[in-house]
Amino acid sequence: MGGERDQEFVDFVRAASPRLLRTAWFLCGDPGQAEELVQAALERVYLRWGRLRDGSPLAYTRKVMLNLHLDHQRRRVREISTASPPERARTDVGPEDADEVVSMLLELPLRERQVVVLRYYVGLSEAETADTLNVSTGTVKSSASRGLAKLRELRTPEGDPRVH
Repeated sequence: MGGERDQEFVDFVRAASPRLLRTAWFLCGDPGQAEELVQAALERVYLRWGRLRDGSPLAYTRKVMLNLHLDHQRRRVREISTASPPERARTDVGPEDADEVVSMLLELPLRERQVVVLRYYVGLSEAETADTLNVSTGTVKSSASRGLAKLRELRTPEGDPRVH
């Protein structure tokens, strides 16, 4: 790549990395794994930067990141055998809330977690989320509904009569 294109990529990385890192952390729940996920996605984006820089490099990077995360999850599933399988949010989640949010997100099944993060943290529309995940908008709607219901359930103190 030429110097100008390299500088454009560096500028993109500087601008997009904090948001990508937070998204990756919400997806995988581990800060170290999130950093590796973002780095691996950015490596792939760099290789295609000439074609991506004038399009939607952030959307492409998110899609690469999701695919890498799915690949990692599939490998992990094959490596670990268990008796039973595991089962518009604020964008200003502060450090005091982030651990709780990540912990709750990790309680969701993978597809629901991906949909909730993309729809309510990243702020993608149903159609954009469906396109990113290569699923139907109906799958996005049902996954979002189930995911949000589970998050509400996790957030609700047991026995609190004020919460329905």
